[in-house]
Amino acid sequence: MSSAEDTHEALEAKMHPPAPRRVGETELPDGRSLGWAEFGHPDGDPLLWYHGTPGARTQIPPAADEAGLKRGFRIITVERPGTGVSTDHQYRRIADFGEDIEHVVDDLALQRFGVVGLSGGGPYVLATALRMPQRVVVASLLGGIGPTRGPDAVWSYTRALRLLAPSLEMLRSPIGSVIGPLVGSAEVIGEHALDVFARLIGGSDREVLSDPDFAAMFISDLSNAGHLRAVAHDMALFSRHWGFLLEEVTPPVIVWQGLADKIVPPSHGHHQASRLPNAQLRVRAGEGHFAGFSDAVAVLESLREVWALETLEPNTD
Repeated sequence: MSSAEDTHEALEAKMHPPAPRRVGETELPDGRSLGWAEFGHPDGDPLLWYHGTPGARTQIPPAADEAGLKRGFRIITVERPGTGVSTDHQYRRIADFGEDIEHVVDDLALQRFGVVGLSGGGPYVLATALRMPQRVVVASLLGGIGPTRGPDAVWSYTRALRLLAPSLEMLRSPIGSVIGPLVGSAEVIGEHALDVFARLIGGSDREVLSDPDFAAMFISDLSNAGHLRAVAHDMALFSRHWGFLLEEVTPPVIVWQGLADKIVPPSHGHHQASRLPNAQLRVRAGEGHFAGFSDAVAVLESLREVWALETLEPNTD
């Protein structure tokens, strides 16, 4: 066997996508459903985890499962409409997602819980905290994109989404239908596509995406994500007003921001942390978009610190 073949087999041997302990779907009152998966400690404190754009219910840091076991967190990843097994649906605004999640947490009998979101999942984290301020113990944004409209609009290239809003709305369904088949081939072309993407963004993000376990997780998640219409829905909703102001989100929010993030610029983290009434900013010098996502241990430890304080003095807003 050649050395190249040896290297390829060694790489494959290291690739272990995190396997959920349990998967399921919550049926909503109108007949739609949202898919979810569970990782971590089965009897731990519940923590909802939202995927980025794109993503599905197995998009979770490889270390999160073990870290959840050790730190007592029951991690529940929830898919947005139009991805994986979740029914396709077009929200009018991001705030509407909170109502659907309320049905999910009721279905899973979660009284109080935390919520985390990567990148495009960030706005939905805040929508959840807005909807259920007395039940959300702590929230965390991992390179979360900020608002593009209204007084909370971040000064960033993302403001251009406002100009694209009419096109995004008109092409929302067609784009969603095209994205799925393209991403569905991720298992075949994923390793090469991920390598190209990693080279383009460079820096510490390239190191993260080059890690065999992270690469396996992203490829496996996307290859099982189905139509992925959620990508088109996310982009359309990011171009709209979210339906709430950051100052209205009262639970504690930990904002993780890489100062070398080329996807969601550092201005998003700084801006949101300054406008959320109960936020703390965790910056990572020299790190990029996956600054928080790649360090699941640090993220869970920070959540545990706040959780301990908040459960002694529950949020009554």
